[in-house]
Amino acid sequence: MPFIIIIRYLKEDFAMRVLIVDDEDMIRNVLKEYVEFEGNEAYEAADGMEAVRACRDNDFDVILMDVMMPRLDGFSAVKEIKKFKDIPVIMLSARGEEYDKLFGFEIGVDDYVTKPFSPKEVMARINVVTKRKAQREDTGDVVTFEGLTVDFAGRNVFVDGVKAELTPKEYEILFYFIKNKGIALTREKLLYDVWGFDFYGDDRTVDTHIKMLRANLKQYRKFIVTLRGVGYKFEV
Repeated sequence: MPFIIIIRYLKEDFAMRVLIVDDEDMIRNVLKEYVEFEGNEAYEAADGMEAVRACRDNDFDVILMDVMMPRLDGFSAVKEIKKFKDIPVIMLSARGEEYDKLFGFEIGVDDYVTKPFSPKEVMARINVVTKRKAQREDTGDVVTFEGLTVDFAGRNVFVDGVKAELTPKEYEILFYFIKNKGIALTREKLLYDVWGFDFYGDDRTVDTHIKMLRANLKQYRKFIVTLRGVGYKFEV
């Protein structure tokens, strides 16, 4: 059933504000009961369009979004939200095909949970993506390597002063490389940390995205070094 949960951690009291969006009252009620049992605040909306409006009017830390939704499907909602807010997204769907996951990652999805799932698993995924965002925010706002400039706060990358058009996943890979500068990273570790711990892709997924990232970085592709038989390293 289509639903979105939007969660915001409040630093003052460590509670979460949760917006549950679903066209079925029963689903919303079950999720609301679980959220409130954990000491958090639950808010409800009846469809994906309301979720987009909620993101326009409020700041949240993570979105849990189903793929199949009335009026606006989950993928379309993600693309719309990403136009004006940088909010981590976890997709919840009965569709577990690799194509769907890859498409989601291309438009900016941070993790993908296949139904049926347990609330504990979902909470674990939330912790992973929120920690990842916190690490991104702890990194300096802007870093420069020769003519390559990365603006973490604005999620912009510039090559010799010209903005590079990276996909959200390419940006996440580049951020991860910079955060782990000088460290050898296996393809398995990249899959685990960037795509999520239950993504069933293979080495080709990593290689394909890095190939596209290198193409967008032009001459500064040299910073992404291939370690034969191991993986990659960001080296300046």
